[in-house]
Amino acid sequence: MLRLPFNCLAGSLAHDGIALLALLMLLAMPVRATETVVYSWAESRILDERGHYPVALLKLALAKAGGDYQPKAASHDMAQSRTLRHVELGRELDITWTLTTPEREQRLLPIRIPIDRGLLGWRLLLINPEHRDLFASLSLDELKNLRSGQEQDWPDYQILRHNGFKITPTTNYQGLFYMLKRGRIAYFPRAITEVLPEIKTQAQIPLAIAPRWVLYYPAPVYYFVNKQRPELADAIQRGLIMAMEDGSMRALFLQHFGESIKRMELDKREIVRLENPLLPAETPLDNPALWYDTTRGF
Repeated sequence: MLRLPFNCLAGSLAHDGIALLALLMLLAMPVRATETVVYSWAESRILDERGHYPVALLKLALAKAGGDYQPKAASHDMAQSRTLRHVELGRELDITWTLTTPEREQRLLPIRIPIDRGLLGWRLLLINPEHRDLFASLSLDELKNLRSGQEQDWPDYQILRHNGFKITPTTNYQGLFYMLKRGRIAYFPRAITEVLPEIKTQAQIPLAIAPRWVLYYPAPVYYFVNKQRPELADAIQRGLIMAMEDGSMRALFLQHFGESIKRMELDKREIVRLENPLLPAETPLDNPALWYDTTRGF
């Protein structure tokens, strides 16, 4: 019978004991639970390209922050006013993104980094293709006197009215395209991030982008969370800053919007600069690193 020397046997037992102790310590460590956080872009809108970038950026920021948040799409779609209310109440939704206003910043907790670098405020004009020549020859006063349309709970409705544009309000987003088709409105101002996806998804309606014009007003879109979730806001902000510093936010931005920016040639259009009376005092307008610049292309 093989007999092991005592010192070998003792060493083996000691090794096994250390391994067992390490296993017990590992099992005794608290397990960090992953928390699901629900964002407002619903599962039913997965094919709507307008939501692809903010969803991708949110996931990037939370991953960069290194926390235990698992982002998930909302189970159903809601109107913007209802979405904000649900985030405010902590009901069903944890995160949304929207154009900021003082009232929204009072109700919710903003992360003051414009997620699209202010592109929402660069507005091209959706028109009937038959009216291209008309829009090419209009004066600014004539443009303002043509009737356009916006949803009535969008801040853009108030911004455009404040700047002297004639706006027809509606509660139906899809209805705006039919209003344009039927001539009830002459144009529909849309952000550069929205206009090409909308032309694609509204293929049954003849649409074109008006030549010459682009409207611009400062329009920061922020992520917003419930005021009782500062730790979630901190994680999103930390991740966004990291993504800006390592270039991954720029890469994602150009992946989603680079082609649209190039095709629209904003620097060659007549820029109509408008006031945004809804801009909160805390808006970081003095930080050019946060805003799109036509000369930089980012």
